[in-house]
Amino acid sequence: MSRTRGSSGPKTLAAIREAGLDLIYKRGFDAMTLRDLAARVGLQPGSLYNHIANKQDLLFDLIHNHMVTLLARIDADLDGIDDPVARLEAFIAFHLTYHIERKREVFIGSAELRSLTPKNRRRIVDLRRAYEDRLCAILESGVRKRKFRVGDIRVGAYAILAMLTGICTWYDPKGRIDREALIDIHTKLILEGVER
Repeated sequence: MSRTRGSSGPKTLAAIREAGLDLIYKRGFDAMTLRDLAARVGLQPGSLYNHIANKQDLLFDLIHNHMVTLLARIDADLDGIDDPVARLEAFIAFHLTYHIERKREVFIGSAELRSLTPKNRRRIVDLRRAYEDRLCAILESGVRKRKFRVGDIRVGAYAILAMLTGICTWYDPKGRIDREALIDIHTKLILEGVER
């Protein structure tokens, strides 16, 4: 890919992020080189440093952007919904849709967490905990209002998240079941597991 003549800094940075996302997803963080990244974007390797400090900063930026987007979008989707059952249904639909549409980001956010420095890893783990807390709050509200029965809120949230996130490994948009049907199946399974 050659660089667009006269492209701006933000446009070039966006191209670097997209190329980095694709290369890390396909090859892994350790196998991706900055030379590969520069070639994909159409830059000289040294020119990358005008946009990113190093590979670690790029990886952190990609995972951090993914987590910030995830949190902002779940908050927007849950806004104005008070009933815990309706909130859980909205959470399920959002989580599945996001994870189907952003498979690369989700994969890198999980598989490459190990490649982050301890400081960067702690920051991402804090954001992941904030997302888990959204689901825990829904479950706690449902238990409090006597709509759900969940023995251990955190374990219940982890079980739900594991089931929902698993869709990244097997979902095929050309498969026999469409997205809406899959959301319906997952919603029924989860509600049957938590409702009183």
